[in-house]
Amino acid sequence: MIDRERLLARFLRYVQVDTTAVEGADCYPSSPGQITLGAMLVDELRAMGIEDVTHSEHGIVVATVPSRGADAEPVVAFNAHVDTSPETTGTDVKPQVVENYSGGDLVLPGDTSKIIRVAENPELNALHRCTLITTDGTTLLGGDDKAGIAVIMELAECLLENDAVVHGPVRLLFTCDEEIGCGIDHVSIEELGATVCYTLDGGGAGDVDYETFSADLAIVTVRGVNIHPSIAKDKMVNAIRAASAFVASLPRETLSPETTSERQGFIHPYQIEGGVAEVTIRIILRDFETAALDEYAERLREAAIEVESKYSGTQVSVETHCQYRNMRDGLVDEPRAVKYAQLAHQRLNREANLSIIRGGTDGSQLTEQGLPTPNLSTGQHNPHSPLEWACLDEMVQATEVIVELVQVWAENPG
Repeated sequence: MIDRERLLARFLRYVQVDTTAVEGADCYPSSPGQITLGAMLVDELRAMGIEDVTHSEHGIVVATVPSRGADAEPVVAFNAHVDTSPETTGTDVKPQVVENYSGGDLVLPGDTSKIIRVAENPELNALHRCTLITTDGTTLLGGDDKAGIAVIMELAECLLENDAVVHGPVRLLFTCDEEIGCGIDHVSIEELGATVCYTLDGGGAGDVDYETFSADLAIVTVRGVNIHPSIAKDKMVNAIRAASAFVASLPRETLSPETTSERQGFIHPYQIEGGVAEVTIRIILRDFETAALDEYAERLREAAIEVESKYSGTQVSVETHCQYRNMRDGLVDEPRAVKYAQLAHQRLNREANLSIIRGGTDGSQLTEQGLPTPNLSTGQHNPHSPLEWACLDEMVQATEVIVELVQVWAENPG
């Protein structure tokens, strides 16, 4: 039922469109490539014969695969985002296809210092004879989340091609700027009209993510006094030095992403810019328990007071902004969302791994707004990195799971 070569061709086509999100942009979506890819998806959906397709002024694509042999309710939606992370360039992506992977490390041809090592990617040991897609080492790949897009598009075509598959209405939702926390800023839950939604934005195969971090953004502004260094004595207040001390004071051994795992939260300074007069530090706060975010913000305020006391004349302000909340809190209202995903795996003789995400998805915000949205695997690995890779075989498995999933929802077992 799944056209493996068609799925691969879709993925390769999508990753070559530069859709890098731009943090701080004054437009939505933040980059023109997101509109370009959205238009490609619209054309492909219409070519499949889907008539109910919209592409909003904000780049949001919504389409409906009509029901076949089932009631008009419940409506199942699937979501993926078209943008890629600003952490690594997505310009001029050159995907490398490794057929029949035989094991061993993968040296990337565009930058041979970049090596996908088995020691750092032990999951490769289970993927011998599979088809892998890597970068050339100079860009990210964009599997996050173009693997999800390809899987959803293949789902749509499979449902249209196979009369034997009974399913209710299936809504497709492709969003923009998820990587900078704005994925559903212009999505109307009411207009989407879905009973349940699934983000296709997960790694590997077989995962059903039912928890995410809760997340806030902290913006720390350090203000000093700039003056020509030749007459700076007792006059200059160097914001760069104060900002450096601020960052250095943050707990690294217990609360940084590079030293934590599993259910541990963190305080992560990820961007710093400015000069002697003023420095801005952007910091993400993450924890599975939402209340802990207030504690992390208080640590930042305490650090600000300490820096002001050590660097006379410095002013340090801390402001925080809510980004998303743990989807666990909303999924309890619709237990079928996770239960049916598990059942779809079982009917394919596969084990569903209930898992947590040390990050967030559009599903975090969709769930918070009342649309229960767990996250499913799509074969992504090492996202946001020049060492990113994806597995076609796992993408095929992901498509098979959601084809089965829409049938489970059509049957709507107790």
